[in-house]
Amino acid sequence: MNDSMRERIIVALDVAQVDDARRLVDTLGEEVTFYKIGFQLALAGGIELARELVAGGSKVFLDMKLLDIDNTVAGAVANAAALGVHMLTVHAYPKAMSAAVAAARGSDLCLLAVTVLTSMDDADLRAAGYDLAAAELVTRRAAQARDIGMGGIVCSPLEARVVRGIVGPSLAIVTPGVRPPGSQAGDQKRVLTPAQAIAAGASHVVVGRPVTAAADPRAAVRAILGQMRLAA
Repeated sequence: MNDSMRERIIVALDVAQVDDARRLVDTLGEEVTFYKIGFQLALAGGIELARELVAGGSKVFLDMKLLDIDNTVAGAVANAAALGVHMLTVHAYPKAMSAAVAAARGSDLCLLAVTVLTSMDDADLRAAGYDLAAAELVTRRAAQARDIGMGGIVCSPLEARVVRGIVGPSLAIVTPGVRPPGSQAGDQKRVLTPAQAIAAGASHVVVGRPVTAAADPRAAVRAILGQMRLAA
């Protein structure tokens, strides 16, 4: 497992421009093989960058958090599968997940169910009209995602252990909200360290600002990988 840790860290290319992302990828070199592209970069040309990364042998996690009518979700999933990305996020609403699973059938695309954003806590959920605590909503949505046939779950590392018990050993558990010891949480509210996330059952950890904002991003990745290996 230690030898595979490079495949389990996903660096979030949460930067403003594609040129910034390309420079970061060049800086990280062989230290990183898996990258996340979200809304910010996608709207600045990041889809073309995704094609480049896939063509170059890297894995891409396209974090689009799809939620729309069934036909629209299905069309977006089909296009993502054709793009060759490895992972794609869908909000964990049963109808959206069902449409996504049907559209991805026969492809290698791993569909990830987004349970509760790591920037949200119980108070945020109450303000949004939910009567469940974050942990309760995560477990409910994880079970629904498992039953519908999703490829994995996105949850905070705080819920990873319980979710692993729900979905079993084969589904991916991808954890944002990961911060190395001493790092600022920023806008994240449900966080653990990379080592704690791996120990709790996460298959992948997503790390953004602790790498992108580091004076030496390559050294930051190496330090995080070292922490992950100790927990494996």
